[in-house]
Amino acid sequence: MTQQRICIGVIGGNEVDKANYDIAYELGTHIAGRGAVLICGGLGGIMEAVSKGVADSEGTAIGILPGSDKTSANPYVSIALPTGMGIARNTLVVQMADVLIAFPGSYGTLSEIAFALALGKTVVYLPGAWDLKKLAPVDAARFKEAFDARHAIGIALSAV
Repeated sequence: MTQQRICIGVIGGNEVDKANYDIAYELGTHIAGRGAVLICGGLGGIMEAVSKGVADSEGTAIGILPGSDKTSANPYVSIALPTGMGIARNTLVVQMADVLIAFPGSYGTLSEIAFALALGKTVVYLPGAWDLKKLAPVDAARFKEAFDARHAIGIALSAV
């Protein structure tokens, strides 16, 4: 029997600054280097940066697309899955991931963090991402802060 590979969801905004792009790219190299599969929204910004890191390291990047057109995926996605669900596809990104790593993003990223915590999944968040601890009580065992890509992948793999 084949052992299932760990699926790491990476969430974050369509718009990204150079510093977070570089961190996401490095994270992608760590995901692929550890034999895990990337699950992301498949579009631009953080999703493109992490997918590029995975692709450059010969890993697998699965993009769960909001629309119905596979060609809307960023060029580094290995497997594009068009859903036609719009932002409701965020639930699929979360459901398919064993653990999530969150970058700064807007309300879509916030919804994915909330879905993950509601499903009992661990979310590792990087500086600038939604820090729910400032808004309400959050289970610290499931919502953990990381400071760089190497730290984030270490926490994520320990949580699975």
